[in-house]
Amino acid sequence: MKCSLFVTLIILGLWIAPAQAEYRVYQYYIKAKFPVVQDSGAYLVTSSLDPGSYIAYHGGSENITIDLLRTWMCPGHTGNMRQYCKSPYDKVSEMEKLTKK
Repeated sequence: MKCSLFVTLIILGLWIAPAQAEYRVYQYYIKAKFPVVQDSGAYLVTSSLDPGSYIAYHGGSENITIDLLRTWMCPGHTGNMRQYCKSPYDKVSEMEKLTKK
């Protein structure tokens, strides 16, 4: 009984160990509904917050409008202020530039 439980735990440990974290990155076009001096124009934002959370965190839909431009998955995590991974769209455009030369 103890041996089979130990073997089961070892097998589960080997099965779970290769699991990797991933997160989704969103790119938004943001425009303030009530522009102030420091926030007068529209701008691009890259965030790991989903659209609903981003709007709620930044004052609600009465204050800003957002348009979702792109979204992609990144391996790893966002801890320790790590930069987001590059967009696959950017990687493709870089490769196209290289092949045109």
